[in-house]
Amino acid sequence: PCNMVGTSTAAGYPEHAFAWDLSMRTRRLLAARGVRVVLTRPDDRGVGPCVDVRGRFGNALRADAVVSVHADGAAPSASGFHLIEAMRTPGGTTVRTASHRLALTLRDALASGSRLRPARYVAGGDGLDVRDDLAGLNLSARPSVVVEYGNMRNRGDAALQSSPAGRQRMAEALASGVLAYLRRR
Repeated sequence: PCNMVGTSTAAGYPEHAFAWDLSMRTRRLLAARGVRVVLTRPDDRGVGPCVDVRGRFGNALRADAVVSVHADGAAPSASGFHLIEAMRTPGGTTVRTASHRLALTLRDALASGSRLRPARYVAGGDGLDVRDDLAGLNLSARPSVVVEYGNMRNRGDAALQSSPAGRQRMAEALASGVLAYLRRR
């Protein structure tokens, strides 16, 4: 399918609303520091362009970094954030290496700046995952990661995601990570 609708907290707070609010907060923080941020959709109506369009979005813009914001819908006992990198990209080794640097930089910023910790329920338990089945990553020729910023099915993560103050803290950590990556490029 072109898109999926995502997950939600037990109280019904949907992933799309979380991702939109977090992205808007992060964009404001980055723009205040002189970073040009372009979103794949103009508002929070619908699910946005198809995943293949989103996957190629940064290519046309020659983006320095592409960060796709999401939240996980794993088992309620699972908590924390994780970052997903592409197993293969049109940009080859150079883009995979840059994407890995982006993932590491974001992981460190998120771990130190938000109340969430790297998820232990994915891959090696270090908050990093590599997949070959996500068009948003596999079609990008630019450094790209997907951020699964907490598990909406976990009560503790959901409380942070549902709170404006929690989302602000998460946005500050995400913006800090993006800025750190851009400085080190």
